[in-house]
Amino acid sequence: MKKAILGKKVGMTQVFTKEGLAVPVTVVETGPCFVVLKKTVERDGYGAIQVGFGEKRERLFNKPAKGHFSKAGVRPLRFLKELRIDDWDSYQVGQEIKADLFSAGEKVDVVGTSKGKGFAGAIKRHNFHRGPMAHGSKYHRRPGSLGAKGPARVYKGRKLPGHLGAARVTVQNLEVVRVDADRNLLAIKGAIPGPRGGLIMIKDSVKVGK
Repeated sequence: MKKAILGKKVGMTQVFTKEGLAVPVTVVETGPCFVVLKKTVERDGYGAIQVGFGEKRERLFNKPAKGHFSKAGVRPLRFLKELRIDDWDSYQVGQEIKADLFSAGEKVDVVGTSKGKGFAGAIKRHNFHRGPMAHGSKYHRRPGSLGAKGPARVYKGRKLPGHLGAARVTVQNLEVVRVDADRNLLAIKGAIPGPRGGLIMIKDSVKVGK
């Protein structure tokens, strides 16, 4: 990827275009982010930058974490993510990354953690159809037959009830509608994964070059 930034999902709203059309957007507070560590090919075998984002009380960090941030010359930050970007060598430790990294009209991919739904049945988790709801049916929301009689076991990958959500989700090819560099806000068209306040990573879209 060419560029990326961390942010926090604020919520959804709508903005109006010059033609008067209402566009649904998700507002993301992107930064300021700071480069905390720089990995090099000579020392680490690959090039990348470690970026920190978010406020957290300093007394909640232990001494090794405080030393890690003080060495970079930045305040302790809540989230740390490693970004393998192409021009990692152009960044310096302690450098600030703001919302103006992106511009209106750009296509981006947004990565977040989806909302956790707990234990869910096959209908909610895998979009199964339910059975007849008549009283005599006795078969309403169950997953159905589990397979052939021969192997006497359940095949791997069988769609069954289980944990739903709380997983890494990437939504591709979304459009940046507006950029507020002064308040570090990005308005991205459409919905993005995760709850309000959730950590979000925004990067350039992989589909644009194709």
